[in-house]
Amino acid sequence: MTRTLHPMWPPGVVETVCRVLAASEYPGLTGSEIGRFLAMRGFQDVAPATTKWRRLEAAMQARQQADGASNCLILFITDAMEPSRYVEDPARFDGLRDSLTEALALVGLKINDRGRVARAHVASTLDEVAKLAGRLQTELRRRGVHDQVLAYCREELVRKSLFHAVFEATKGLAARLRMLTGSILDGAELVDHCFAAKSGPPVIRINAHETLTDRSEHSGFANLLRGVFGTFRNPPAHAPRATTDWIITEADALDLFSLLSFVHRRLDKAVVRR
Repeated sequence: MTRTLHPMWPPGVVETVCRVLAASEYPGLTGSEIGRFLAMRGFQDVAPATTKWRRLEAAMQARQQADGASNCLILFITDAMEPSRYVEDPARFDGLRDSLTEALALVGLKINDRGRVARAHVASTLDEVAKLAGRLQTELRRRGVHDQVLAYCREELVRKSLFHAVFEATKGLAARLRMLTGSILDGAELVDHCFAAKSGPPVIRINAHETLTDRSEHSGFANLLRGVFGTFRNPPAHAPRATTDWIITEADALDLFSLLSFVHRRLDKAVVRR
């Protein structure tokens, strides 16, 4: 029987797929998994000493060029996404599937519930990619959410747990303030320690803090942080999810992450007095 040859994928799609599969953080494949899946199909591991995603990309690009087809990529994904591999961690399967579907949207493909590459509507714009993938992380990247926001809630986002993602991202803001100042406080007390000017210059200044306008902006920024902690951190901290009426929608979560990004960008440029 003649084997069907599938059209080659553009280099950018191959790179993105390999970055997803071989991501350094959860839910990416480990180096040993990549080596095993390459060996299963007899794909040459042409750059074993490089980083995981570059290693995978080199192997896939070389084989795709040799075959003149994308069959190697489809086979690798099929092996890597075999559902039985994720019985004990279905969230990892979901995270990889969603990320791969996003990467493949521009070539009219997706990953179905069986972990197979399947045909899908072809996306022609990045907005269509976000819509087709239906992923919170896609929208977060489109909004340019600050890395410090995502650093504390990546796993929660992969698991699509908005309740815990919001909680962890807000806790991450407190963690950054403590890291900048060496404080051991939390919540409103931490904000007071960082931004109050009762006994000299504030520990953290977001501006020159010289004019009335400067001081007003600085005070407003501190109040904003108190509001964030009071609204998004304290309610879920004081009661288990199953027993609280505190609800966060996807729209609210996206807006909070944008707000936290604004705060972190201001902290990026702030002056800190130890």
